[in-house]
Amino acid sequence: MAHKKGLGSSRNGRDSNPQMLGVKMFSGQDVSSGMILVRQRGTRFRPGPGTGIGKDDTIFATRSGVVAFRTSGERRFISVVDS
Repeated sequence: MAHKKGLGSSRNGRDSNPQMLGVKMFSGQDVSSGMILVRQRGTRFRPGPGTGIGKDDTIFATRSGVVAFRTSGERRFISVVDS
């Protein structure tokens, strides 16, 4: 019984789909309710006023306004403020 596969067999022909992570809306940009601000793994950014967080740690706007980033110690927050 052969323990080697025949020539031409590919054992590493798999690849995963890209996750499209990162900041989608930057500081000063106008957003409307429901727009995605950041797609992330873990809470690199945390939600501030006017934003919410999904089960996959995506941060989204809960109201219309202007995106604002701020830092408090080691933590980075994203909020949506009135324009």
